Amino acid sequence: MQPKPNVAHLPVYQPGKPVEDVKRELGLTEVIKLASNENPFGASPKAKEAISKEVANISIYPDGAAVELTAAVARHHDVHPDQVIFGAGSDEIILMIARAYLRPGDETVMAASTFPQYKHNAEIENAVIVEVPLRDGTHDLPAMLDKVTDRTRVVWVCNPNNPTGTIVTQNELETFLAAVPASVMVVLDEAYCEYIDDPTYPDGLEVLKRYPNVVVLRTFSKIYGLASLRVGYGIGQPDVIRAINQVREPFNTSRFGQAAALAALEDQAFVEECRRINKEGLRTLKEAFDRLGLVSFPAYGNFIMVDTQRPAAEVFDALLRKGIIVRGGHRGYPHHIRITVGSPEQNAKVIEALEAVLQEAKV
Repeated sequence: MQPKPNVAHLPVYQPGKPVEDVKRELGLTEVIKLASNENPFGASPKAKEAISKEVANISIYPDGAAVELTAAVARHHDVHPDQVIFGAGSDEIILMIARAYLRPGDETVMAASTFPQYKHNAEIENAVIVEVPLRDGTHDLPAMLDKVTDRTRVVWVCNPNNPTGTIVTQNELETFLAAVPASVMVVLDEAYCEYIDDPTYPDGLEVLKRYPNVVVLRTFSKIYGLASLRVGYGIGQPDVIRAINQVREPFNTSRFGQAAALAALEDQAFVEECRRINKEGLRTLKEAFDRLGLVSFPAYGNFIMVDTQRPAAEVFDALLRKGIIVRGGHRGYPHHIRITVGSPEQNAKVIEALEAVLQEAKV
């Protein structure tokens, strides 16, 4: 048996190294994972309570249309329910967009380097991948616009960008969208938007009101702390969402995920507190990097990417031996590692470990 030729070469997604595996392999009693941009403060107590109550219904299929959660998200964002679609994380929305809109030979434009699932799912559909290098770690929207042709179907803009953490501004995005043909879908992936309070950062939902070819992606995996439950969503014009919904698998979000997301949405005080502490954590890490003479990209989400001035693989391994898991190996950035913002205690430990690793490398 042979798979389709266009998927035979695809890499399998490599998640961050599991904490328990590292403990066992290295004989460590404590390991801090700051590799997957998870919320170090977990989830709202209201979400945990909702999960507990849902245990009684574990044998019953979830609501296949997520009607109650859809209505709540629509109210929260002031959109109509038929503009919302849910997936097993925003990753699945990316998959569904590729499945619904990309045919073999179609072109799709994205940055390099950015969230790898855009490219992965486009390759599965046998689309032509058009990658545009980042400029100073940020999407080069004018250069991406130059790559749009009459064969382009989808453009992906990760804002803030993963892995670099940078943003495109309101003015940059508006200029770009005004020039993109209306026949081309522009996907604004805003997985980390709740962390941002910068006035130059665009609100994709406001942009959507003026540009019907835009689809906005959001998730409950990041600031809401529900990563294990896999609940993400997309917002677009009703006809676009209907087309995406036609390729959605049934029951793709669980009862636990829907209940927890509904409760989490109602606890905005938790979100605000996570945003505040995360901002302090970014400041702490940036100040430490400055003290160590390291240059990092401007960070807006809950992670920061820093140039260690040494091979990232070596720094990753050295930190791992000290019980710190970060992320390295980003294409085009051989000396950079990406560090998730942790709790104040975790941030202090990663700074201490990184400083020790850099000192050891000098010896």
